[in-house]
Amino acid sequence: MASIPLLITAQHPCSYLDGKQAQTAFVSPSFELNTAVYSQLIAHGFRRSGDDVYRPQCAQCSQCVPVRLPVAQFKPSRNQKRCLQKNRQTTVIIKPAAFEQAHYDLYLRYQNRRHAEGSMADSSPDEYIKFLTSSWCTTQFVEFFCAGELAAVAIIDRLYNALSAVYTFFDPKFSSNSPGVYAVLWQIQYAQEQGLDWLYLGFWIADCQKMNYKDQYQPLQGFINQQWDFLNIGNPAENING
Repeated sequence: MASIPLLITAQHPCSYLDGKQAQTAFVSPSFELNTAVYSQLIAHGFRRSGDDVYRPQCAQCSQCVPVRLPVAQFKPSRNQKRCLQKNRQTTVIIKPAAFEQAHYDLYLRYQNRRHAEGSMADSSPDEYIKFLTSSWCTTQFVEFFCAGELAAVAIIDRLYNALSAVYTFFDPKFSSNSPGVYAVLWQIQYAQEQGLDWLYLGFWIADCQKMNYKDQYQPLQGFINQQWDFLNIGNPAENING
């Protein structure tokens, strides 16, 4: 991969681990990004948020582990099979990435119920759409309907040999259907159908409840010491970058 200019932020309080200081490396805004470049960057531990591409660059902590699932090897667990069965009547519509009022309203309901303490609970329409989409990446909004109602929306990026799970939000009244789990299971199946190799799931953090759920999807690979390897879920200390 060609040399890519990076900018490093100053230290700031970590969003995931109390008492920790974090730093982030961003691809310089002057660098021209596209799907081909991002397909390489995500394979080197980077992640997209809006038009920005970044990865953690913390001097004293290596708990943020980029993870991906080799979709051809995935086998659903008993609980995941129950989730699939529960959602057998759920219908799915794939749309281009664009603002829709119904999506935005659902996003705000989700944030205010699940993450009311966070800054995203007060996102304006412009902040919402800039966070989820980008000007250079192929992004899709996937709608999930339960009993004719919009229950969830998953945002995915289509890469050369993979999907990237960007974000999922859902109506809390459908929580019994485990829409977040079903959205990941659907993305795995969709990637398989499209003949893709990977589903990228962002960062796995063993000590953060909001981020450690990803180890439910097996076999999971982590980008550790600049290479991908299968995670040792039973002994998270072995997965820390050296």
